[in-house]
This record gives sequence, C-alpha cells and structure tokens, in this order.
Amino acid sequence: MTLRPLGIDPTQCFIGGRWVPSQSGETLDLRNPSDGSTLCAIAKGNAQDIDTAVQAAEAALASDWGKLANFERGRILARIGQEVLKHVDALAELEAHDVGKPLKQARADVIALARYMEFYGGAADKIHGTTIPYLDGYTVYSMREPHGVTGHIIPWNYPMQIIGRSVGAALAMGNAAVLKPAEEACLTALAFAQIAHDAGLPAGALNVVPGLGAEAGAALTAHPGVRHISFTGSVGVGKMIQSSAAANVVPVTLELGGKSPQLVFEDADVDAALPFLTNAGIQNAGQTCSASSRILVHTSRYDEVVTGMAERYAALRAGPAMNDLDVGPLVSMRQKQIVEGFLAKGSDLEIAARGEIMADAPSGGAYVAPTLFTGVSADHVLAQDEIFGPVQVVIPFDTEEEAVQIANGTAYGLVASVWSANGARQMRLAKQLRAGQVFLNNYGAGGGVELPFGGSGLSGHGREKGFEALYGFSTLKTVAALHG
Repeated sequence: MTLRPLGIDPTQCFIGGRWVPSQSGETLDLRNPSDGSTLCAIAKGNAQDIDTAVQAAEAALASDWGKLANFERGRILARIGQEVLKHVDALAELEAHDVGKPLKQARADVIALARYMEFYGGAADKIHGTTIPYLDGYTVYSMREPHGVTGHIIPWNYPMQIIGRSVGAALAMGNAAVLKPAEEACLTALAFAQIAHDAGLPAGALNVVPGLGAEAGAALTAHPGVRHISFTGSVGVGKMIQSSAAANVVPVTLELGGKSPQLVFEDADVDAALPFLTNAGIQNAGQTCSASSRILVHTSRYDEVVTGMAERYAALRAGPAMNDLDVGPLVSMRQKQIVEGFLAKGSDLEIAARGEIMADAPSGGAYVAPTLFTGVSADHVLAQDEIFGPVQVVIPFDTEEEAVQIANGTAYGLVASVWSANGARQMRLAKQLRAGQVFLNNYGAGGGVELPFGGSGLSGHGREKGFEALYGFSTLKTVAALHG
C-alpha cells in the first residue's frame, strides 16, 4: 500500500499546513476490510486537536486565504484537481485497501474528486449578488459571504467524493475547513490535505483531524468557532450533531441516507433498466446513501424483472478489493454483523438469487453475498430500514397510485427513479415522489457533480453538489444605501 509517496503520516494530524502529533499521543488501528489485517495506525485526535485546527483555520481567514480574490481561490482549486489526477493510481489503491471497494470503483472516486475541484474552481468567482428595486433615493444590493470556519464530518463509504462535494464547495466560497474523517477510513482524506497544500492551498485553509466521532467529532460540532457543520452519516448521529450545533446557533447540512426506490411500469424498457436496477443496489457493496434498495415493479412485468435481476445477481462475485470484482467486502466486521442481522430478518422471504463469495476470499474479511429478495411486502423491515449492504427487495404494484404510495411509504426521501415511456406519467411522478432527486429512465445520471443532492425526512436537509452547495456554504448580506 502506497503511503510515503503521497506524503502521509497517518499517525499525525494535518493542521496549519503541516503534520503534527495528536495532543493525546494515542493512535487507533486501521483495519483492512478485505482480510482483517491492520493497515496502519492513525492519530486519535481529541478536543485539543480540534481547537488547534479551528485556530489554524481562523488564522488562515485572517491572512493569505481570507484575502484572496475569488478567481484566485478558483485557480488553486483547479490546480488541486490536476494534482489529484496525477495520483490516480496511488489514491485508488489507498481507497481500495481502506474502504474495501473494488479498485475500479475506487479509481472512479479519485476522478470524481478531481472533477469536484475543477467544478468548484470554475464556480468560485461566479456566485453573484442581486440588486433590489426599492424606495426612491436608495440603492439596495445583496452579496454572499463565507461563514468563516466550517466543520466537515465525512463517512467511510465515499471519503474522496464527499470531500469533493463538501470541502470543495466550502473552500470555493472562501471558508476555511476543519475535517474529521471517519475512523474506519481516513487515509485518502489525509492524502488529499497534503496534495492540496502542495498545490498551493494556504496553510490552515484545510485541516484534518482523525479520531473517534465521540471525541474529535463531538468536539468539532460543539466548538464555538465553527460557523457551519456539514455531516454525512447515520440518522442517529445526525440528530446528535444537529442538537450540538444548535447550542451555538450554527446551521447544519445533513445527508443521512435513504431507502430509495426505482419504479418499473408496464411500458418500461426492461432491458435498458436491468443494469441500473441491479448496479444501483450493489455498488460499493450497497454501502451508498443513495443506493436503490427497493425495486417496485408493475405486476405485468414482475416475473420478467425478477428473472432478469436474478440472472445478474447469480453472476455477481465478491472478493478482496484488489481483485477488482463486482463487490468488495463491507467496511468492517461490525458492518457485516449489522447486514447479517437484516438478512436474518428476511428469513420469511423468498431469495430469488445470491451472488458468490469467492473461495479465495480471506476468512478475516467482512464479506456478505449480494442477496435479492422477492415476496416482500411494502411494510416489511427490509423494505423500510436502510440496510447499507448489498441487499435489494422487489415489490409488486398494480396501479400508479399504489406505486407512489409505496415509494413514499418510508421515513426517507433521498432518490427515486421512474422507468416508463409515458411522458405524462414521468412528469406526474417527478412531482409526486418525495425525493431530492428523481431520475427518469436512468438512475444516478453518472454521479452528476453539477446536480444538487440531498433529501427530506430522515434523509436530512440542505443540499450538496452544484451551485446549491455554494449557497449553503455562504451567508447572504443585504446592503441598503440612502443617497437621495
């Protein structure tokens, strides 16, 4: 595994443009989910480290970083994107070992990170205010300004992509960031900090403090110097973060997951749909907030869809990340136990097909065979709760109204997809489905760096990606001049 060529010292924090030991001097073991071995030790940051990082961010805002023109910030972000692309292979290998995702998926994440930097680099000088018609003798206008120090807590499933859409947007608006990556997978976050610094990002503009969520993460969300929090993760932790930030009256962007449906109607092109129906559920071993874990199918096409998906599932192969198969391990043995607990709750259901865990997969790896369930009622726990594993359920429906009712019948509202040739139906359902993103005859739109992303209900609030993220990482100021 490549560490030194990327300039990483995982036993330290990256604060103020340099590697510094954590105040505790303690470390945590980082496990390889493919075989259970210890990858390396990482710093166990604490509240003191967070405070030091916030001070470094405040200093950056008061000096070089805070004084840069918008287009100059954009140039730096664009350079960071170019530097990321120079390290595609090393970063992909690092992510595959750390998260457990197949190498080709890790490589796609590196390219996405670079694309986020390019997009936000180009957008940095394009957030404009407005002039507002008002009383005679006044000129009134608005402008957007950075919050100041922003706190970012990212999960283990897509470290690089979420750094791009969260930290990239915050930096583009002129904020200074303190990042607490997940303790299960933080190596590419540390690598990115060094790459960004080498590309010209001023010291203190980005600081990374690894550590436990209950210690470093809690300290970040409660710190009075942090003026905006961005969090992606579980519903339970999201509630705690929102409560903590409320004590300082700090806005929070929450992306908390989903139970996203794809709706397949009688006039759907099933052959075109099948790759999306399956891949959207098993990518990254199903550990994706926007994973499509529910497939809703009109009864007239139900058998056809189940047969097609079952054929694809039977061909799926799971194994070590570096073997670059269809599915890698889950991120940890703890996550494997959670998913196996859900599978046990499906013992009353029919299993249409299972993928195969390869015989050479190490026994210490966190492997779960991709599983497709049928005979599932809309209120079954597997159709209601986020599993975060390679598990999908197929649910039949008879009418459009019933399909919408089932699709909207969970506490989540992140993503949905409609497969139909009927344009009027597409427009109706795009309005009726409770989701932050609705895809028509596709799912995911290739990732869509430009496409605002977020949800409602237990999926959270606020938007990431695209220009909407820039608005979230800024505050609006109105100026009214009386000149007679």
